[in-house]
Amino acid sequence: MRELPIVKALAAVEDASTLDPVVTRVQRVVDAVLAPRALRDLLHGVPAGHPLHPVLVLVPTGSWISAAVLDAMPGQERAARTLVGVGLLAVAPSALAGFADWAASHEQQKRVGLVHSAANLVATALYGASYLQRLRGRSTSAKLLGWTGLGAVGLGGFIGGHLAYRQAVGANHAEDVPHLVSPGWHEVAPLDELPDGELTGREVDGQPVVVLRRGDRAHVLSDTCSHLSGPLSEGALTTERGEACVTCPWHDSVFSLRTGEVVHGPATSPQPAFTTRVVDGVLEARLPNAG
Repeated sequence: MRELPIVKALAAVEDASTLDPVVTRVQRVVDAVLAPRALRDLLHGVPAGHPLHPVLVLVPTGSWISAAVLDAMPGQERAARTLVGVGLLAVAPSALAGFADWAASHEQQKRVGLVHSAANLVATALYGASYLQRLRGRSTSAKLLGWTGLGAVGLGGFIGGHLAYRQAVGANHAEDVPHLVSPGWHEVAPLDELPDGELTGREVDGQPVVVLRRGDRAHVLSDTCSHLSGPLSEGALTTERGEACVTCPWHDSVFSLRTGEVVHGPATSPQPAFTTRVVDGVLEARLPNAG
């Protein structure tokens, strides 16, 4: 079975550099509006452990689908109008979460995300017009606008699926690490070859890791950032909440070097954290539940 033409069109959008000036302008606005880091962490979904946008978008989408069903039934005008209004009210938090994730994505993802956002903006405008027509008692035009808006919602959702599954926005890019590392202890490096107090890149069972040595102890995390695969060993060593952390060089996600926990987004999934020991002067690491 062949791909739909829209899939090929979206693949072309990924490389449409003509969208970059618009992307740059929107990026500036998003960065200004979402400047507080605590707000961005919340919108990314750091407390939830996964992106918040897919959850929030259920409210407007569900409300508008329900309204479309009620519009096809007699005597449901008031209920349908209420659902359209609920969907409109839910657009803002959903859009903010989406833009927070969009602002911390790669350029190809941003181009497709811009089209995704445009489709949702058209849908919102159509539903806004539909709500006004309902208030005026113009039922026929209100329903037509609503059903057209639902088509735009479907298009936006399809593009969102491309972002999530073809371009892996919001996915855990370190999920496969425990399945690639074999169980048991693995040699990392002689301890005295590791710089003290500095991040360095090594391998454990063929998988890249970032190592921080502190005296005769060391922390070891997967080097592949769970957000979008950035190399953590090229990042910055920082201190957050009184403990050593690594900041990803690509999108500034911050992880605890001791536990792998996400301290700041855009990442929402923790880094695989290795247990370490020193045997005869050699640092060894083991990934719990690996294999």
